[in-house]
Amino acid sequence: MPGFDLLLTNLLQPIVLAFLIGAVAGFVKSELELPEAVIKLLSIYLLFSLGMTGGRELAKADLGAVVPLLGITLLMTFAIPTVVYLIMRRLGRFDISNSAAIAAHYGSVSTATFFASIAFAKAMNTPAEGYMAAMVALMEFGVIYSLVIARVAMGQAKGGIHAGELMLSVIRGRGILLLAGGMLIGYIATDTQWQQISPFYESLFRGMLMLFLLEMGITAARQARAFKEVGVFMAGFGVLMPIVNGIAGVTLAHWVGLGVGGSFVFGAICASASFIDAPAACRASLPEANPGIYLTASLGVTLPFNLLFGLPLYYKYAQYLAA
Repeated sequence: MPGFDLLLTNLLQPIVLAFLIGAVAGFVKSELELPEAVIKLLSIYLLFSLGMTGGRELAKADLGAVVPLLGITLLMTFAIPTVVYLIMRRLGRFDISNSAAIAAHYGSVSTATFFASIAFAKAMNTPAEGYMAAMVALMEFGVIYSLVIARVAMGQAKGGIHAGELMLSVIRGRGILLLAGGMLIGYIATDTQWQQISPFYESLFRGMLMLFLLEMGITAARQARAFKEVGVFMAGFGVLMPIVNGIAGVTLAHWVGLGVGGSFVFGAICASASFIDAPAACRASLPEANPGIYLTASLGVTLPFNLLFGLPLYYKYAQYLAA
């Protein structure tokens, strides 16, 4: 079964296994823990690195040739976090921080799901267009947008917030500043300039990410009781939301002229939920949000569902539209 093979391949990655080891340590109440200063350093590194590499992908894309695709990507970048936030607040009855954190995860992209969809499309002899990676980078703004939603909502809860105060609050946010600033640096850097710093931001990235996910696994396991309290709702959400987003993504991509492979991959991008960049941003900017809820939903529910059932579903739908 192709979906089951994809599930095993991606869940047995070292970065995912690091999260699982951390979760085991948290469940058995191990003495293993990372110092707070190290956690902050890892968050800063990961956010800055993700921002710069995303900016590089945008700089390499031929933007003029993909204007329609850019349009629907921007639409989904803002629509998904908005819808998710409203669902969490009105149906899930979550507070502002947890609602925005979940919106950030589902508004961003799972690179594991993206790479799995690329491999799936190639295996079906319908490879996606080469510039889809730039769309992944663009959708990282969903994280920034979700953090802005949180800032606005918190300001309104305190009696309102002026435009100037909002801008200052956004700039002060560590996650927003690092992601946006990193994207700007990556976008304007020349190839020579990038080669001078790329070893630090590319070669070390996965090792740093493993340490960060190790800590996130510990934190998520220690706060897993919170997920149990909302487990039925979040489990249902973690399955239904990817289907809705995936179907919408495939439909929009088909409308702007992408082929079966491109439409399928774009649908998979929209359906995915981040467990790499969004946790780093939420840890930095929304420390009061519960990783036991947002990480368990994205990594424990949505990722395996997409890899096992979602990708074949989105591909069949893309074939149906093309036919």
